[in-house]
Amino acid sequence: MPISPHDAFWAWSIIVLATAGVIIRPFRLPEAIWAVAGAAALVLFGFLSWNDALTGVEKGIDVYLFLIGMMLIAELARLEGLFDYLAALAVEHAHGSPQRLFLLIYLVGTLVTVLLSNDATAIVLTPAVYAATRAAGAQPLPYLFVCAFIANAASFVLPISNPANLVVFGSRMPHLTEWLRQFALPSLASIVLTYVVLRLTQHRALKEETIERRVPHKVLSRGGKLTAIGIAAIGVVLITASALDKQLGLPTFICGVVTTGLVLLLSRQSPVPVLKHVSWSVLPLVGGLFVMVEALVKTGVIGHLSALLHEAVAQSVPRAAWSVGIATAIADNIANNLPVGLVAGSIVAADHLPTSVVSAILIGVDLGPNFSITGSLATILWLVALRREKIDVGAWPFLKLGLLVTPPALIAALAAAIR
Repeated sequence: MPISPHDAFWAWSIIVLATAGVIIRPFRLPEAIWAVAGAAALVLFGFLSWNDALTGVEKGIDVYLFLIGMMLIAELARLEGLFDYLAALAVEHAHGSPQRLFLLIYLVGTLVTVLLSNDATAIVLTPAVYAATRAAGAQPLPYLFVCAFIANAASFVLPISNPANLVVFGSRMPHLTEWLRQFALPSLASIVLTYVVLRLTQHRALKEETIERRVPHKVLSRGGKLTAIGIAAIGVVLITASALDKQLGLPTFICGVVTTGLVLLLSRQSPVPVLKHVSWSVLPLVGGLFVMVEALVKTGVIGHLSALLHEAVAQSVPRAAWSVGIATAIADNIANNLPVGLVAGSIVAADHLPTSVVSAILIGVDLGPNFSITGSLATILWLVALRREKIDVGAWPFLKLGLLVTPPALIAALAAAIR
């Protein structure tokens, strides 16, 4: 049944307020509370039926499974000291050069993002980099900025590099060879240009300091080595699943559970520490966002946006791709890339759009958040990790840096995708 304009207005108001709550976190309440409250309000006030709400929740099953698998393996790696070991190894291989350490941390961050997703870089690599750089006598902030920016810049190398990739494509995920054909060159442009501009912005800070050649760290434990092997195996399994055109949620979940179980069993450890520290609140957060996007579908917003995009495509495919890529990147920093990605995913799923347009949408969703600290869940998690270490990075200083770093990478990545 079509929803009336009056009801549509109130439904949109609830969605806007709930999204603002997720981003701003009034009263310091967790993001998930605002997303779930928004979804519940839509149902309780009759703007969305229970069946439609459940349909929205069900659409996220693949994403939930993916997140659980990745969060388990990332938390296991943190507890086993794998990321601390990698960060300390980077310090030692820097041989006292801050510039070389900056590059090595960037490379480690790229690897973690590509194989374990951008959220893992934000959650577990950031604290390890902080500890390693402090032990080396360096000012941590330039190296911590690496974790924030590479988490998004490298997040479309593979389908598994960002949960937003699953949100945008869903069951229409491209075959791995097709994915690499679409995103290999844009990813390279994004990673390289983000590094170049970020390195230039941190030139003075790196030039003015000296660092230790060695830092104290433990030898990687048996559990840490097993975790590293498990991560490599997961990478192979997921790349294979992508190559076979299979959804990634269930393989990721199975690999994460099996790897965590085997490492804990062989190390004779309790699963409680791993399960305790996993960010389970991410799941209701994503579920609530799926329900709110379902409301946007029912109120006709998705259909209207789809019609506008089709009009633009009919006039000029390259111009439409550039417009939607830039518009999506800007929207990420107003409403966060998870809800923007869900809206984009609904549009992509409903239409047969040119490949360049779809590629531009994904690049906007993944790379656009580098403008601001509220652009993506990964950047918000990075900010939370910094606050635990009593480091405060305000919205304005990050925005000033993001306005320098992000446009060259975004323009180059879009140009490579739209070529």
